[in-house]
Order: sequence, then structure tokens, then C-alpha cells
Amino acid sequence: MTITGAARLAAILGWPVGHSRSPQLHGYWLDRLGIDGAVLPLAVRPEDLAETFRLLPRIGFTGWCLTIPHKQVALGLVHRLTQTARAIGSVNHVAVAEDGALVGNNTDAFGFLASLRAGAPSWDPAAAPAVVIGAGGAARAVVWALRDAGVREIRVTNRTPARAEGLVTAFGPSVSAIGWQDRAAALGGAGLLVNTTSLGMTGQPPLDLDLGALPPWAPVTDIVYSPLETALLAAARARGNPVVDGLGMLLHQARPLFESWFGIDPVVDDAVRAAVLGSGGP
Repeated sequence: MTITGAARLAAILGWPVGHSRSPQLHGYWLDRLGIDGAVLPLAVRPEDLAETFRLLPRIGFTGWCLTIPHKQVALGLVHRLTQTARAIGSVNHVAVAEDGALVGNNTDAFGFLASLRAGAPSWDPAAAPAVVIGAGGAARAVVWALRDAGVREIRVTNRTPARAEGLVTAFGPSVSAIGWQDRAAALGGAGLLVNTTSLGMTGQPPLDLDLGALPPWAPVTDIVYSPLETALLAAARARGNPVVDGLGMLLHQARPLFESWFGIDPVVDDAVRAAVLGSGGP
């Protein structure tokens, strides 16, 4: 990769940020497409985030993405929000507009839906209800994406019932809150199961969920990608359900970021997956 004085610059802001695979992902695309640019990981303390937002455009950055713990704080640091970012309640992407305004967006919903459609092309959003495990920030993005795609009934279950009820309030009558003790029964007649929690991630306990009531044709997807095949996905695969791992969401959510910074919508393929999996961090 050759970087000149005319290089377009973007950044990844997090605290910490060393674990992020985004620099490897964007670096791979830059090399593959021969673009004069760079995406730099910047470890930014929460108390320095506002000043960083003011500084980066002044030194030539075209935008940046955000990881833990900055996504919600960023809502109050941008000049404009997209409808998606406002509805989801967090920002993972900031673009510097031509007028200098900072525009906050959330591409997690796009990434989830693009990954699901690529991994389970026969999935029909209007055919049957979806069940979403969890009610945190990732769940909000998933519920927004499913509702936008045309899913008529979304059943949300969470260990803290009030958080599941919060999604009902936020997204309306197509969403219902299911008690945690009823999570297995909620799979009856469902056409999609999504785990948005950290249960099943390396170092975390597995998701305790009996899949017996889930129709065998319903796709099962997990936003966790370390390990790539969680115990949930292994159990679903063993009973014949289509499975979609969490890496695709990470890759596809980065496409709109890259396009806004460098003007090209990059391709997600097996070579990209291999490059990111070889980077070593989550």
C-alpha cells in the first residue's frame, strides 16, 4: 500500500481499540482497490471524545467509526443524525459533510440484514415471526432492521424484562416482549432466531436455549463471531437449520463506512473473510 500526501484519512475510535479487526478489514480493501488512503485506529479516552470530534476534521479526516464505549455518547456530539441512528439510539459512523457538519449514522442494521440475506437467501421476512434474544444496543439495530425488512411480528426476550419492554415502546406494536422463562416456547412457528447477546462468546457462558420448538427451516444467526461457530449455531446446524455466523455483520456494516470515506462500495467475499479472520483480534 502506498500512501501519499494526498491520502484520504479515516479513523476508528475506541477505548481500548487494539482488539478491533476494522483496521485490517479496511486496510485489505484499500490494498485490493489501490486506493491512496488509510484507516487509523485511535485509542481515545471517553473524556477526550468531544475534543477528538472537533479536531479530526481540522486535520483532514473524512470520517470515523466508533466502537465501545463511544457509540451512545456520539449521539450528542454530531450536528445531524440519520433516521436510523436516531431510532437505534447509537452512532457507529461519522461522516464529515461538504459543509463541515458531522453526520452520525448507524450501519449495524444494514450490516445485519445484508449478512442475513447473503447467508440465508431463502429467508422470507414476511413468512413468519422472528425471535430476538437480548435487548441491548445490538438488539435495537436488529429489531430496526427486521421491522424495516417487513417482518410483521418480532418476539424479544431478555433476562431483564424491562429492557425487552423498552424495545416494545421504541419500535411499536409489531414487537412483543416475551418472558425469559418462556424463551423456548417463543420459538414455536418462528421463521428466524437471532442471538444478540454475548452469551456463547469466547469466555462467556453459552446461551441456554432449547431449540425443539423451532421449525427446521428457520435460519439461526448469532452476532457473536468469536468463536465463529457458537454452541447455538452448532446445535442449530445439527438439527438442520440454516445458520449465519456473526462475522458477516461485521464485514457488511463496514461497507457504507468505506464507501462514504473512499467512494467505493467494497465487496464482501471469502478472501475478505479470510483476511479478517487471520488478523487475530475480535
